[in-house]
Amino acid sequence: MSHGHHADRDRSFALAQRAQELMRDYGPSATPRAYAVWYTYVAGEQPLLNDAIKRIITQNRGLTEHDTDELHDQYLGGRRLTSVAGETSATMLAEIETVMEMLDLSVGSAAQYSESLRVLSQDLSLSTLNRARLREIVGSLVATTREVAASNQVLEARMRESRAEIETLREKLEETRLESLTDTLTGLSNRKHFEEMLAKAIEASNQRAQPSSLVVLDIDFFKRFNDLYGHLTGDQVLRLVAIVMREHVSKDATLARFGGEEFSIVLPGVDRAAAREIAERVRVSVMGRELIKRSTGESLGKVTISVGVAAFRPEDTSVSMLERADQCMFAAKRAGRNRTIDDSAAPETLQDVA
Repeated sequence: MSHGHHADRDRSFALAQRAQELMRDYGPSATPRAYAVWYTYVAGEQPLLNDAIKRIITQNRGLTEHDTDELHDQYLGGRRLTSVAGETSATMLAEIETVMEMLDLSVGSAAQYSESLRVLSQDLSLSTLNRARLREIVGSLVATTREVAASNQVLEARMRESRAEIETLREKLEETRLESLTDTLTGLSNRKHFEEMLAKAIEASNQRAQPSSLVVLDIDFFKRFNDLYGHLTGDQVLRLVAIVMREHVSKDATLARFGGEEFSIVLPGVDRAAAREIAERVRVSVMGRELIKRSTGESLGKVTISVGVAAFRPEDTSVSMLERADQCMFAAKRAGRNRTIDDSAAPETLQDVA
């Protein structure tokens, strides 16, 4: 075995050992999913996954089974989508190749027909042409035309089939693309799509000198809901917040769930004051809903959220704008929760919370 193979083997064992240590220290159990999540974390293959794990550990000091499942689905489950997209693309290419073959046949058939017409035209121009020969030429022309018509009918039918197949494949690719950008639990955008849309909003603000804002909200005492009532109820809370967000935000905004109980709203073209109004409407509406346990009809009380709002600044990047919105949200937590704070607050106040 070569030195390179030895090095790869040693590294993989070292990564596996470190993954096991982290599972023991921060994870609920050593399930295959948990191992995949922690091994990927140690290997550093998914930076967004690493950021998400660090965020959860900072807030909750460890991962639950629910956290692990969500991390696996969001960051590692996408490999299945990649596989689907690859298979669909291969089918699409094969279908296009078939269409090209049909076009070649059509061109060849047209060329043959053109040559037949040329030869018959020459025969018709002969002065020695008699009635029998004329009848023969006309018969040949009719037969050739029928052959071309029949061939065209076959080609037309195959083209219709290929068009339908390509349309089906196009729809499948679009479904796969949307699935790769969607949080399966809430139906909102996932972290990947959130980051793309935030970057676009910042780019538009820079190019057109227009405002944009970012709202970050976090469910208060969410861990307590999970611990008291279980993850199914926790999922119900997450869906409730997502529903309220949809009710109060325009179609131009991007609504996302980008971490456990943390949500965001990207608001292109919206200034700080308007963004704060939107954030407050969402906060008050969430607080006004009573959570009912579906299985028993039991009232679980009210849900509240803490909200941070950041407005675009000329020097902003996606990272700086998100960090500032996060700081505002954590400031709201520290001030007693169930409130909205925007980045017009004193910088030292926000920095103390960061």
